This record gives sequence, C-alpha cells and structure tokens, in this order.
Amino acid sequence: MAKLVAKDPSVAPALLRMHFHDCFVMGCDASVLLNSTKKFKAEKDSAIDATLSGFAEIDQIKTAVEQKCPGVVSCADILAMVARDSVHLNNGPYYKVPLGRRDGTVSLATEAQANLPPHTFNINQLISLFKLKGLDIKDLVVLSGAHTIGQGHCTNFINRLYNFSSTNSIDPSLDPNYAHKLQKECAGPNVNSISVNMDFKTPTKFDINYYKIVKHHKGLFETDAALLDNPITKTYVDYHSSLPRTSSFFKDFAESMVKMGKIEVLTGKQGQIRKICSKVNS
Repeated sequence: MAKLVAKDPSVAPALLRMHFHDCFVMGCDASVLLNSTKKFKAEKDSAIDATLSGFAEIDQIKTAVEQKCPGVVSCADILAMVARDSVHLNNGPYYKVPLGRRDGTVSLATEAQANLPPHTFNINQLISLFKLKGLDIKDLVVLSGAHTIGQGHCTNFINRLYNFSSTNSIDPSLDPNYAHKLQKECAGPNVNSISVNMDFKTPTKFDINYYKIVKHHKGLFETDAALLDNPITKTYVDYHSSLPRTSSFFKDFAESMVKMGKIEVLTGKQGQIRKICSKVNS
C-alpha cells in the first residue's frame, strides 16, 4: 500500500471510499469489486458508483497476497485493511481491523442505487440510512470526516452553484464566496471530468480540518452541510472545529470504521474466498 500511495496519492481516498461503498451495499463482502456479467449489471457499473476508482490497485494487492497465502485472505478483508492503511498513510490513526470476512457472489447495480446516499440527502435521510446499517448519529458525523482527504467531482455538487431553487441561485447553506470560487474551478465544457479537493486547506492530510470547513459552510456536498442541521452532529462539528482535538476524532474514527466494517459480513461457510476479486470462483 505504501508504494501505491507514494506513486499516486489519490489511491488512498479512493480505496477508503470504496470500502464505504462496499459495506453499505449488501454488507462488507467485496461485491463492489465484481464485474458485470451477461445476466447482471454489477455495483461498479451503477450510476452512483461511476466515479469509484482503485480497482486496479486492489487487483495488484490481491495478486501479491495470493502468491504468499493462496485462498486465505478474502477480498473483503483486503478492502477493510487498505481502507485503514489509506487513513494511516495520510497521517491518520492506525487501528486493528477484525478479519475473517468472506466474499459475496452477487453484485447488483440496483442494490447500489438503493443503498448508497446521494450527495443531496438531508440530515434526516442520512440518519435513517445509517440506522438501517446499524450505525448511529455519531457514526454518521464521524465517518463524514473521511472527506478530509480526496476530491469531489463537480457533477456531484454543481447543483449547489446554479439554479439551486426557485428563490436561490446558489445554495444558501454554502458560503457565497466559496461558491463563486467553485464556479470558476468547475467551469468549462469538460465539467464531468473536473474534481476539486474536499478539504481545500489540507487535502492530503487526514485531520480535523474537515469540521472547520463544514462549520464555515464550505463543505462541498449537501450531505456535508446537513451536519449543521441536527443538534448532535452540529455539536460534534463545533467541538472538533473550535480547538485542536485530533486525538478525540482519531479515536472515534477508528471505532466507527471497525463498526462499519462489521455490517452484514459473511463468515464460516458463507460466500467464498475469491481467487480474483473481480469475478466469482468457477
């Protein structure tokens, strides 16, 4: 992982995001890695997963693992561990990842669309979705802190910059000066391929700066801004943006990641240990 991230720093946030997308859809079973077949369109080919990346890197890691421990380490466990390493390699916490997950054999684009939160979700919708996954309000605001590294595609927040509503051209929950800056960054005919840093101050460092950005109404997505619309999530944002409380956030993040990594896992004789992460064993 260290070599992959050193070669391309964008790999770290990509793999962290992939773990989240995997766990929220049919559990942490590496179904997000499966390719589509003639019968079924896979998660990775759904509209909501269109911007996922890092699949080639997972294949490299799996190949190396199989050479040393054939048939032992699941793709689901690999995803959980590389998510942890992605955080740690960007100055974030290192935590122990419970292992023993097995890989699923089904991947459906429809499940991804139904289970992943769009960037337009409000706070009540987010809380309800997280609750369905066994996660609470604190997990929601803590895991949102993953937006401290990586980039967001303009297409996922451009609705906040133009014709937001019948009464507001720009989303009123977004700082107007920052909105104008984003309009310039997302300008041009190739907006579909433009990305901007989610944390514009320390984009490659896993820290608490995300909460400072959200507090000042400069979070990229509506889901970021939504954290200010609930007293519990707002209190967490305020607490971690007023003073340098990095150790508190790191402890919370590690706990919430371990908790998320246990969503609907397959164990024992369930599923399989895939030889190649992108296809089911024959």
